[in-house]
Amino acid sequence: MAFILREAEKIICAVLFLAMTFLGFANVVVRYGTHYSLAATEELLTNGFLLLTIFGAAIAARRGEHLAVGLVHDLLPRPVRRVVFALSVLASALLLVLSAWFSWQAMTNMMGNGMRSYGLQIPAWYYQAAVPFGFALVLIRYLQHAWVVWRTGEDHEVIPDV
Repeated sequence: MAFILREAEKIICAVLFLAMTFLGFANVVVRYGTHYSLAATEELLTNGFLLLTIFGAAIAARRGEHLAVGLVHDLLPRPVRRVVFALSVLASALLLVLSAWFSWQAMTNMMGNGMRSYGLQIPAWYYQAAVPFGFALVLIRYLQHAWVVWRTGEDHEVIPDV
């Protein structure tokens, strides 16, 4: 169970990518075999890429591989570095909380107005449902990494690839 919790976003990304690969391949085979395409593949693949991006960001946040500009941070004296680091963690955490909240609001708006997807005609919020939780996972992983960096003072945690 600890493995699943520790590697949740990697598992989600692997399953999503595998499903998207099979779906894209099936669409190509059907399109070239019958001159028709599977209508829902575009919406499924587009939303799959959205989820891959968010859960991939969680992987990067946990490893400390998120985008950062370290030039000013590296030039500062050590005590000031910690203050700048703390401010950047607070700003990043606020951004992630707001992203989760706004994506939650978008999902509840879709639920309220009854919007349906164009290909499968299912409620559109089904695709949006994982997004706020994805942002929450990015926040958790980012704070985990920030805590390690704050405690050790080093930003060189080595986590092996998938």
